[in-house]
Amino acid sequence: MTDIQVPVLIVGGGGAGLTASMSLSNLGVDSLLVSGLPGTSTLPKAHVLNQRAMEIFTEVGVAPEIYKRSTPAANMRANGWYAGLAGAHDGYGRKLGELEAWGGGYTDPDYVAASPCRTCNLPQIRLEPVLKEHAEKLNPGGIRFNHELIDLVQDADGVTATVRDKDADATYQVRSQYLIAADGGRTVGKLVGVEMNGPRDIMKMVSIHMTADLSPWAADDDVLIRWLVNPDFGGSWSGVLVPMGPDHWGPESEEWVFHMQYATDDPDAMQEEKVLARMRASLGLPPDLVPTVHRISQWVMEGVIADKFRQGRVFFAGDAAHRHPPTGGLGLTSAIHDVYNLSWKLAAVLAGRAGDGLLDTYEAERKPVDKNNIDNAIANAMNHFTIDKALGLSPEKTPEENWAELAPLWHELPESAAKRHALNRAIGSQTMEFRHHNVEFGYRYDSTAIVSDGSPEYVPLDPVRLYEPSSQPGHPMPHAFVERRGERIPLGTLVHGGKFLLLAGEEGHAWVEAANKIAAENDLPLVAGTVGVLDSDFIDVRCAWLKNRGISSTGAVLVRPDRYVAFRSSDGVADPHAALEDALSQVLSTELR
Repeated sequence: MTDIQVPVLIVGGGGAGLTASMSLSNLGVDSLLVSGLPGTSTLPKAHVLNQRAMEIFTEVGVAPEIYKRSTPAANMRANGWYAGLAGAHDGYGRKLGELEAWGGGYTDPDYVAASPCRTCNLPQIRLEPVLKEHAEKLNPGGIRFNHELIDLVQDADGVTATVRDKDADATYQVRSQYLIAADGGRTVGKLVGVEMNGPRDIMKMVSIHMTADLSPWAADDDVLIRWLVNPDFGGSWSGVLVPMGPDHWGPESEEWVFHMQYATDDPDAMQEEKVLARMRASLGLPPDLVPTVHRISQWVMEGVIADKFRQGRVFFAGDAAHRHPPTGGLGLTSAIHDVYNLSWKLAAVLAGRAGDGLLDTYEAERKPVDKNNIDNAIANAMNHFTIDKALGLSPEKTPEENWAELAPLWHELPESAAKRHALNRAIGSQTMEFRHHNVEFGYRYDSTAIVSDGSPEYVPLDPVRLYEPSSQPGHPMPHAFVERRGERIPLGTLVHGGKFLLLAGEEGHAWVEAANKIAAENDLPLVAGTVGVLDSDFIDVRCAWLKNRGISSTGAVLVRPDRYVAFRSSDGVADPHAALEDALSQVLSTELR
């Protein structure tokens, strides 16, 4: 007997699953989330939440609480490289260099112009309880931890899942029209035959989550991540130190995570006493400082992706669809972007406004983006070794030889100028990780849910570092503040709640009339209006939309509910109703009425 019927079953209660639950609730779609784990993450795990992720969290209403608990902007302006942390050598703890990170605490003009939301930093161990609490408010009774999926069967109309309530030691069935696998690849993929492929064993890492007062040695309030290039241990990846808060940040952080690299076959990585001894030696902690260790975890960097993101009525998201190194902070944020892309499409199909073909565009759009994120994350991890090369550090050299390589940085020697500039170049190359704005924010979609306008293919000035706002179909909608009826709002917030958005030029009234008529005829959530500096429905007070709109005063841009441009007409047309109807029919994979 089927005990529960629900439109969408979500398997997994991490960042992807909880975001899917909130997004679907925000769109008016009932769902049930089950997780075989007793609670949210007990590991710090991911911590960077990029601008796109924060836009999504703003829409579902949880962003204020995340910002409240997160690292203040002033404490996450940069990342720093240091010659270790503490120790006997007089070079220990000296700064090698610093680089702005992810918008420099929302001071980089490009990041400010891109989004009304700044990049945020909150470890997953603290983020997930916030997401869970908010998901439960939006969907009372719809979030069930310690409820484990043990089997599923698909048919033409839906999915029947068998779930075990671990607390009650009882099983029940859930009948859903669709299932989102956000379980980290633990169960669903094996049940439906979806496999992960790609490089494994890239690096072996050990992470120690601890409470310790490191403020006497951890300088620089503005630095978020401290890369400890320790000459005694060969250089980069000898240690990475990340603050965990929770009440203070920067050097005053109460908790920290320390990451160390091991050879993939090194047995010492599995021996707690040896791990802690190496951590103390790497950090140079004095004997009287005894950290409180909360958790030691071993993990392997990999770059794998699912061969399918859709298998029948099952969709894969987050770590169930892709796993890659944490370098660049692309893992959790990719998961959030995955389910946001999927949620509005499921809502449209379930409401009868779209055909099944729209759901096929989830894989077509997200898989290339996630594959690009994997490639960039792996490249980021490997690029840290350029610091060692620039400095001449090597694990094959003695500590004394490695320290001697650093001397030209701090003393005036014949080779000082060349070595200092080599280090400048190596640190500058890290912008591929810490200023990858076009990767994390400016990524584009190409699918049948995007209507080409025939304009030349976009060729980026820099495919990684520079996000160039554009209204070309497939691009994220450019950000602009507009004013209406005495209120200033980000233009992108008009799509909140699953709405399409038609933005016409100052003289594009025919587009607005056509959009409103189509919306009424098809019960389609759609907001339409003209945007301009003077006589318009939305006043472009900073001319930000004018700068990037890519249309004339008679043209129009159609934006999807996920803030991606679906259609653009640079000028007016003879029959805007027919043009919009054709565009929406293609996007929604259905014939409009």
